[in-house]
This record gives sequence, structure tokens and C-alpha cells, in this order.
Amino acid sequence: MSDQCDPRIRLEFDAPVAVLTVSRADKLNALDAAMVEALADACRRIERRDDIRAVILTGAEGKAFSAGGDIEAWSGEPPEDFGRFWVREGHEAFDRLARLRQPVIAVLNGHALGGGLELAACADLRIAEVHVKIGQPETGLGIIPGWSGTQRAVRRFGSQLVRRMALFGEVFAAEEALRLGLVDQVAEEGEGLSMARAIASTVAKRGPLATETTKMLVNMAEGEEVGRVGEALAGMLAANSAELREGISAFREKRPADFGKKPKD
Repeated sequence: MSDQCDPRIRLEFDAPVAVLTVSRADKLNALDAAMVEALADACRRIERRDDIRAVILTGAEGKAFSAGGDIEAWSGEPPEDFGRFWVREGHEAFDRLARLRQPVIAVLNGHALGGGLELAACADLRIAEVHVKIGQPETGLGIIPGWSGTQRAVRRFGSQLVRRMALFGEVFAAEEALRLGLVDQVAEEGEGLSMARAIASTVAKRGPLATETTKMLVNMAEGEEVGRVGEALAGMLAANSAELREGISAFREKRPADFGKKPKD
């Protein structure tokens, strides 16, 4: 079932898997401001679906998985607006993707350069098809990797590897990217999506709450979202407590709570 808020950000639900596709092949699947907003909205929709256990992220067939931010969309922005809106809103959308409670599998079916690599870095696992190249060319354009290419990418791939791409302009083919840890698996051209579906099917058979909680803890250890994860896990614990049941009963009965009292079932 398709659920589209922008036709260039395609969201298809086929429970227990959701497939999120950046679909703008004529522009190398580059993102403009409306697509960034649609990506964030798609993540909200996925987050609310209890029947979705895994997410596949890919690009429409073509030369690129994603070329990242559309140069035409951001190059004319005044500097203050570029920082306030383009960079910040891109971060918000990518953060939502990285922090989805469901595991995310990225299928790099074309080159992942610049913001495309930043997008792929949001996934929990990356499959690159054998013809793909990966890099961070932004400084060659006189701009920085602004959608967490110096932050999340460092956490996921290591600072020296990011230096090699972002400072020295190295671009890696799929097999070398696998050796370096930029991607987790390499597939033959055109086979990435089927490989991802097989992996997603395996994920869907695992305990959903255990998987969600484990992802949160790994993100927390990585520094991805320490505050939210800590409060979410503590909230889950409190929400299942006898104290909360007594507190709610007291509120409804308009009496002082007695936390030494055993609540009624």
C-alpha cells in the first residue's frame, strides 16, 4: 500500500516492512526543501505503525542512490537562511530517520555522494550494489558536509575515514567501502533490494520490543540520542509500575495517592 505525502518521497507499506524511496531520478535523487519536509513526515508515519518491523531506504533507479541536497535549491539562499533552514531542517529530517524505532536498511543502488552518504549513514545497515561509489565531495564545491557529515558520519564510520573523504576527496568503490566499514554488504547490480527484503524478513521475526529497545541503547552508546533514549526507557519502566496505576486511580477518585497501597487489578 502506498502512502505518499510528496510523490518524490515514496512510502510503501507492505507489513511488516516499509519501503522509503527517494524518487527523483532526473535530478540524481537530490533533495530539495519540500522533499526534506516530506522525508520527516514519512518518518513520523512509519514511527506510528506498530505493524512495521523494518524499513528499507533506497533511491529510484538511476545513476545515484542520492546526490544529497539539490545545489539549485540551496545555492541561492542567503547565508543566514542556509544555516537556519536548509541545514537545520535537513538535520531534523535525518535525525528522525536515524532515530526510527524500527531498524533501517539502506540499499545503495547508485552512487552515494555528499548528502546521499549522509542519508545512508542514518541507516542501521547499508547494502551497496557493486557498481556504486561513495564519498563526500562537498569541500570541492566550497561548502561543508552539513547534514551531519562531520558528526553522525564520524560516529558511524570513524573520524579518519571521514577525513579521507571530506578533506582529501577520496571516493571509494563498493568493495573498498565494504572493507573500510562504510557499507555492510555488497550485492550485484539490481540485487540490493531483494537482499534487503530478505534481511528485513529476518528482522521482522525477532522480538519487536527487544529490537526497538536494543536499537535505542546502541544509539545511546553511540551518542546519537542520549537524552531522549534515557527518558524513553525510564518512561517505559514508570508506565508499567504499580505506582503509576495507584497515581492514576487516586487522580480519578479525587483522593491523595497512597504509594504504599497495593493497587487493584
